[in-house]
Amino acid sequence: RLKDLEVPKLGDSDVHVKMLAAPINPADINMIQGTYPLLSPLPAVGGNEGVGEVLEVGRRVTALKPGDWVIPADAGLGTWRTRGVFPEEMLLKVPSDIPVLCAATLSVNPCTAFRMLADFESLAPGDSVIQNAANSGVGQAVIQIARASGIKTINVVRDRPDLPKLVERLMALGADHVVTEEMLRKPEMKDIFKSIPRPRLALNCVGGKSTTEMLRHLQPKGTMVTYGGMAKQPVMVPVSAFIFRDVRLRGFWMTQWRKDHAQDQGSVAGMMDALCQLIHRGQLTAPACTEVPLQDYRAALEASMKPFVSSKQILLL
Repeated sequence: RLKDLEVPKLGDSDVHVKMLAAPINPADINMIQGTYPLLSPLPAVGGNEGVGEVLEVGRRVTALKPGDWVIPADAGLGTWRTRGVFPEEMLLKVPSDIPVLCAATLSVNPCTAFRMLADFESLAPGDSVIQNAANSGVGQAVIQIARASGIKTINVVRDRPDLPKLVERLMALGADHVVTEEMLRKPEMKDIFKSIPRPRLALNCVGGKSTTEMLRHLQPKGTMVTYGGMAKQPVMVPVSAFIFRDVRLRGFWMTQWRKDHAQDQGSVAGMMDALCQLIHRGQLTAPACTEVPLQDYRAALEASMKPFVSSKQILLL
């Protein structure tokens, strides 16, 4: 529910933030349902991602000043609010000259896409990547970040009534190929590999049958990274893929990466800097968004849980 609360007193190391915009992500819904590995103590404010403007800082705060834009340094901040007082170390400064929707959706999906493209296989221009749920927030970021690095993408989506429109949108973002789950099984897939190499990296957000079908097209010794399980089914892998093609299966969780790199501010800053440069150059845009005023949060939550959603609900605060 929507509640009016007092803004807490500003401590010496605290920052008073006016929130500007915050998206609704699948993980936010899972946290509310109590099915996510990271749960906030109740009563809690929802939302793990968003952008705010600094209004006031405590006297020990050195890295931030009023007028700066900030995003959460970690999950669990509770961004679905108009104001908040947070410890300085829970915030990351971002340029205030990037579009507000890019800033609001920066800390989860683009970071996940960036790390998965960088950390599992050393990809070079001309290499290819295959991914399912290609119209998701991460999927759209993968297409654009890969494109900026000269890496080809094969993008798998579910068949739907407005498929041609979706294909057109993903191609406009820089997708090289868009195929449906059903097409993965067809002999025509061979035609794609006449012009680009088979992928060394597969990104899996679905699980179940989709995983098995994508694995068929992976190069021997290739890696499949699972970062979601939208089908709510296990990852199915034929024994032959392990034995005769020596494929690797890995998992990725952005929250864990942040924990592991909490002391390594260089790699965090490097990633944020690279992403903001892509945004500045127009090579990385916000995912398709629907902007919703905070008081209409119920409608936004319901819309974000509908099937075949290609637009991210963003609460305007």
